Amino acid sequence: MGKLLFIDVDGTLVDYENNLPNSAVEAIRKARQNGHKVYICTGRSKAEVYQNLWDIGLDGMIGGNGSYVEDHNHVILNQMITLEQCHRIVDWLHERGLEFYLESNNGLFASEKFEQRADATIKEYAKRKGKDDAEQMTVRKIFPEMIFGGELYRDDLNKVSYVLDSYQDFLDTKGQFPDLESGTWGGKGEEALFGDLGVKGITKGNAIEHLLQYLNANQADTIAFGDAKIDIPMLEYCAYGVAMGSGGKEIKEIADYITDDVDKDGLYKAFLKLNLI
Repeated sequence: MGKLLFIDVDGTLVDYENNLPNSAVEAIRKARQNGHKVYICTGRSKAEVYQNLWDIGLDGMIGGNGSYVEDHNHVILNQMITLEQCHRIVDWLHERGLEFYLESNNGLFASEKFEQRADATIKEYAKRKGKDDAEQMTVRKIFPEMIFGGELYRDDLNKVSYVLDSYQDFLDTKGQFPDLESGTWGGKGEEALFGDLGVKGITKGNAIEHLLQYLNANQADTIAFGDAKIDIPMLEYCAYGVAMGSGGKEIKEIADYITDDVDKDGLYKAFLKLNLI
């Protein structure tokens, strides 16, 4: 019986400049040839899963940190923020003066001043990930298909990310939306760069459980690969968890194995270690 492999995207499958190592492509293709199933399990919505990722060869995806699940183009789960919730989020962020983008399977929709406001934050994000050319990073490089000037009141949202001017922005937004899942990314605690809002009760681990029920597959055959705090429920749920060398302290503490960085063939080395290829 083959294994079911769940791979985070940013910081695990690709680096934080969207570079996809050839070794990772080779590892996934060999693993699938050996009878294993491979799913990406990401915070990205389907609109951010670009063709180069599908071209690797995948069995499906979990997106929106667990709000969307598909297997071979068959949608198993698609829990979205309601239109009423979207109205409240957009109005609150506008009133607060916070720039944001809406994450949908149909695209990423930026607020009016997101590109200008997020420029410095994106550069800081790349810098924290150890990138030598962090000053060259831009919103359009990180989000190549982002839509500017689109409709912001939507009924197709998986989640919303917003730029933090201060950590208090996250605390106040969390308090304002108890009916939604509130988180941060780009750093822990008061060092976080972004806040996000998603469907209540959604996690990557919960989504994997839904997929296994659909596939009639065993939890004992699951392996998760991730690098960030948001990946912890996935590593905890799966039978075996791998953290990337460039990952955060918290995920490394709960991982069964720590591999190398994403841009140092970390994924390939982990697949080799686990006899998947």
